[in-house]
Amino acid sequence: MDQNFDRAISPLLDLSDVPAFDQITADSVEPALNRALTYGRETIANVLQDNQPTDFEHVVAPLEIMGHRLERVWAPVSHLNAVKNSDDLRDVYNRCLEKLTQYWSEVGQNQELYKAYLKIRDEQHNLDPAQQRLLDLAVINFELEGVGLADEQRREYADIKIELSALQSKFEENVLDCSNAWSFHTEDKSRLGGIPENALNRAAGEAVQRKLDGWCFTLDFPTYNAVMSHASDSTLRKLFHDAWVTRASTAGDHDPKYDNTPVIEQILPLRQQAAELLGYADYAEYSLARKMAESGSEVEAFLRDLAARSKNAALRELADLENLAGTRLQPWDISYYSERLREARFEISDELLRPYFPLEKALAGLFSIAERIFAISIREIPPVHAWHDDVRMYQIDGPDGQRAGRFYTDLFARQKKRGGAWMGECVGHNRLDNPGGAAVAFLVCNFMPADADKPALLTHDEIVTLFHEFGHTLHMLLSKVPYPGVAGINGVPWDAVELPSQFMENFAWQKETLPLISGHYESGEPIPGDMVDRLLGSRTFNAGLQSLRQIEFALFDMRIHREHKSGVSFTTILDDVRKEIAVIPGAANNRFANAFSHVFAGGYAAGYYSYKWAEVLSADAFSAFEETAILDDDTGNRFRSSVLERGGAVDAMTAFTEFRGRAPTIDALVRHNGLNQP
Repeated sequence: MDQNFDRAISPLLDLSDVPAFDQITADSVEPALNRALTYGRETIANVLQDNQPTDFEHVVAPLEIMGHRLERVWAPVSHLNAVKNSDDLRDVYNRCLEKLTQYWSEVGQNQELYKAYLKIRDEQHNLDPAQQRLLDLAVINFELEGVGLADEQRREYADIKIELSALQSKFEENVLDCSNAWSFHTEDKSRLGGIPENALNRAAGEAVQRKLDGWCFTLDFPTYNAVMSHASDSTLRKLFHDAWVTRASTAGDHDPKYDNTPVIEQILPLRQQAAELLGYADYAEYSLARKMAESGSEVEAFLRDLAARSKNAALRELADLENLAGTRLQPWDISYYSERLREARFEISDELLRPYFPLEKALAGLFSIAERIFAISIREIPPVHAWHDDVRMYQIDGPDGQRAGRFYTDLFARQKKRGGAWMGECVGHNRLDNPGGAAVAFLVCNFMPADADKPALLTHDEIVTLFHEFGHTLHMLLSKVPYPGVAGINGVPWDAVELPSQFMENFAWQKETLPLISGHYESGEPIPGDMVDRLLGSRTFNAGLQSLRQIEFALFDMRIHREHKSGVSFTTILDDVRKEIAVIPGAANNRFANAFSHVFAGGYAAGYYSYKWAEVLSADAFSAFEETAILDDDTGNRFRSSVLERGGAVDAMTAFTEFRGRAPTIDALVRHNGLNQP
């Protein structure tokens, strides 16, 4: 190993196994990154020496190893910033993020490297398909980093990337800090009617921690969702609704220092400016250069077509809710009356189901399903260097019995942890200089933890979330591609990366699988057959409203990145999109965009449509199991070998058609969502 990777300098530089999370401090981050960047620059200088052959082995392979090692140093820092945030770590994270962004701009704008990659791509004729794909993507990435620009424009582009990186980090910090700063305290139990016991117990525990009597509710999603779906006091629901939809804005009672409006107003023009420097009309066109969809107009047409297919169902669903309520509904009433209607129509509810879904049973069942259809095995192992007591670790062995990878789980909501659910890379695949080097992933959720009387119990929606993130995890870990740049989810177009995750969601909705993932926390009995039937009958409940909500987000995202030059504000575009798509009017104080981290802090800018785009692929892929058997291992093995094992080493459409035998159609998505009714 290069002398720069000296554990004595920082635990982050020990690449012998997984990161030593329990030894990483804020002070250990910058020395490690500085050494890693020195190594990176030395590697580039070495491959560009005059006496070095210009071929894959001597240029591309060393740079693949270099990128893999840099990511190994940075991934744990980024992860801890998301799950164990602190002022000290945040400061060093942002400082180092600027250095890292600057470094990758240097690499992407290195004209000698670019010429070398072009030469290898065009002149080396013994490349295998994965190597060719890696080179094709690398050349595109060089061009999207501004390698072809004049010197002054290259510097301008690099400066924009650094500024955008800092702004996106600030956006996420504002959402986290604003959410953490809000709480609702009461000693009046009469206001808490309908709220589930586990949410009340958690609020009581929070009050004790804060040395208060009564109950103290925070703004993490499980708590917010429990109040919005079950609190019978509409004024309490409105209080939580207003707090949620005004996060990181000045439209509510939050501290204005967390306002993301000026952050958005800086991000959008900088993205437009970057796109124009590269010769694109707008940022959406730039974003789509690496995606399956070919143009913004194609994406908008796809979204509007799906909206048209969803609208009749959504209007019927809204009418049903208002008939139940006997009045016109406000935004803070929708979740509450949806849950009441679901209870009335299907004799089922989250709280009726929750005792049947203890986390331990859900995980065991999920793993059993994956083992059966993909011919893998999964077992729990001691968590190495865990960052929190909640953390657990698992190993996946492939069909050959060899270790395919490991993954950490961190599944419960807590303070200083980013909201939502995600899969992240801890250690990427790299078999170039480490033939047995299996990848390691993070699987992160924000479920309600166990309380004194009961284990962690999930709603069925949370079961679906768990299956979703595990789909990403399988995609990451089962890859057999030796090159880091196209292994796992790397190199997969953003609008195809949700295929395995949304595909796995379907297994949470099957008569054959529900007994495997359920078992009453007291008796161990699986969910009764009649309850299974009622749950499955509820699958398309409010599917039209849910579809329109996602389309609204996706169309807003695409339009703000296509129309920024027009001078129309993002708030005006959001209002326009709501008028076109939504059937439920939004509250006047709703500042949804100010907490839209997927687009303003994550990787989904001009790409949020990917969820719906990939849902077409995933529904069609799952229909292959409906045509054979839900747990058919032959079909599962074909999906594993065609899609999961190949990562980004083949074109996404090629991988899909190889599995399905044809191009995808929208029919299965329409059927699964019950949108094929007049």
